[in-house]
Amino acid sequence: MTALETPTVEAAAPTPSRPQRGGGLGRYLIVRFLLIFPTVFILATLVFLLMRTTGDPITASVGGRLPAAQLQERIHEAGYDRPLFVQYFEYLGQVATGNFGRTLTDNRAITEVLVTYGTATLELAIYALIVAFLVGIPLGLLAGYIRDRWGDAVLRVFAILCYATPVFFAGLLLKLIFAVQLGWLPVYGRASVGAELQMQLLPSPTGIFLIDAFQTGDPAVIQDVLAHAVLPAIALGLLTGGVFLRLVRTNIIGTLGTDYVTSARSRGVGEFRLVRKHAYRPALVPIITVIGLQIALLLGGAVLTETTFEWKGLGFQLTHYLQARDFVAVQGIVVLLAVIVAVTNFIVDVIAALIDPRVRY
Repeated sequence: MTALETPTVEAAAPTPSRPQRGGGLGRYLIVRFLLIFPTVFILATLVFLLMRTTGDPITASVGGRLPAAQLQERIHEAGYDRPLFVQYFEYLGQVATGNFGRTLTDNRAITEVLVTYGTATLELAIYALIVAFLVGIPLGLLAGYIRDRWGDAVLRVFAILCYATPVFFAGLLLKLIFAVQLGWLPVYGRASVGAELQMQLLPSPTGIFLIDAFQTGDPAVIQDVLAHAVLPAIALGLLTGGVFLRLVRTNIIGTLGTDYVTSARSRGVGEFRLVRKHAYRPALVPIITVIGLQIALLLGGAVLTETTFEWKGLGFQLTHYLQARDFVAVQGIVVLLAVIVAVTNFIVDVIAALIDPRVRY
C-alpha cells in the first residue's frame, strides 16, 4: 500500500499591480502649461471674429470723417480689404510672436499701452486682493465658528451682497458717502496733481505710485497715494472678499466635521482652539486655487472700477478705446489680458500643487 501523497499547492502568480491613475507633479505642470495655448487661441479667435462683425476697424473708427477715397486708401494700407481668413491667420502669427498690433487713435503699440497703464491696474489688483483677504478670511472663520446662528446668517447675507452688487454701483455709493458727503477721501484719481509731479521727478519711477511715493521720502505724498487708493480698493476688493468669505466658511465647517477634529473635541478641546489650531490652515488651501479664477474677475471689475474712480489703468484706457471705436486697440488689450490671466492661473496651479498634492491629476 503506497503512502498518500499530499497535494502540492502551487503558489499563486503575483497579480500585476495596476498603474496608478494620474501622474506626478511634472506631468501635472506640463498639462497645465499646455492648456495655456488653446485657451489663448480660442479667446483670440472669438475676439477677432467679434471685432469683425462691425466691419473693418478703419471704417468703424474714422468712417464718416474721411473722404471715401482716403478711407479706402487707409483700408488698403492696413490690409483690411483682403479675405477674412487671410487677416485671421496673419493676426494669429502676430500674436504668436508677441505683436498685438497698434492702436488706431494714437498709433501706439499695444505692448507699450500695457507698460504704461498696466502698473496702475496691477497696483489696484494688489490693493483689492489685500482688502479681499482682510475681509473674507477673518469673517469666513468667524462665520464657520458661529455657524447656524444669527451672526452666521448676517455674514452670509453680507457675502452675497459683496459679490452680487455691481462694482460700479458700490464705487458710486462709496464716493457719495465718504468723498462727497463726509469729505474724508478723494473722489477720483491715483494721486493729487502735486504728488504726481513730485513722483515724476524721480530718476527711476516704477509706475506703481505707492513704491514711487516711498522713493520720494515725503510722508505727505505717501498719505496722499494711500488716501486715493482706499475707495477703489474697497469697491473692487469686496467683490472677491465675498467669495473668500463663503469659501472659508464652507471649508471651516467641513474641516470641523473630520475625524481628527472630532477626536480632539472628544478630548475636551474648545471650539475656538479647534478653529485656530486644527481647522484654520486646511480651510485656507482652497483659497489659493480660487485666486487664479478671481484674477479674471478682478481684471473685469477693474474696467468698471477704474472708470468710476478715473484710475488711469488698463481698464480706464480700454474704455477710452471703446468710446473711440478703436477696435484694434480693444482686440489687442483683451487678448493680452487673456495671456496674463492664463499665465497667472498656471502660476497659481503650480503653487497649489506644491502646497496640496490632492490637486495633482
